[in-house]
Amino acid sequence: MRKSVILVAGAASILSGCAGKSLDRARPDEFAVARQAPLVIPPDYALVPPQPGAARPQDVSTQAQTLDALFGGTAPRSAAESAVVEEAGGDTAENGIRSSVGDPQTNVVNKGTTTRDIVAAPAADGADAKATAQ
Repeated sequence: MRKSVILVAGAASILSGCAGKSLDRARPDEFAVARQAPLVIPPDYALVPPQPGAARPQDVSTQAQTLDALFGGTAPRSAAESAVVEEAGGDTAENGIRSSVGDPQTNVVNKGTTTRDIVAAPAADGADAKATAQ
């Protein structure tokens, strides 16, 4: 009996603590706490309206897009890259040289029998591979 009286008194004291507070108490407005940044007009960037009938710059043919993706477009070379190309004789290379590489009239450098043997070797996992130097 004594335990039940203590339990009832404890429950009453807990519930009485909630009676004085209402659920609609004044809360801070979360939108009023943080200040919004003012709107800023972006700079002009010298944009001009498009001319009627002119081609759109983003309308590039798929062939031109492919060439730009493969060969990098018309980006200027850096000074270091230009120096390397000049040292390698880039100004003396023929246009379309890649098309004539497989031509029977093309002269190649003989790199020796070792390179020929490596290229002609069958594909394997290399477990029983042997190499000899002459």
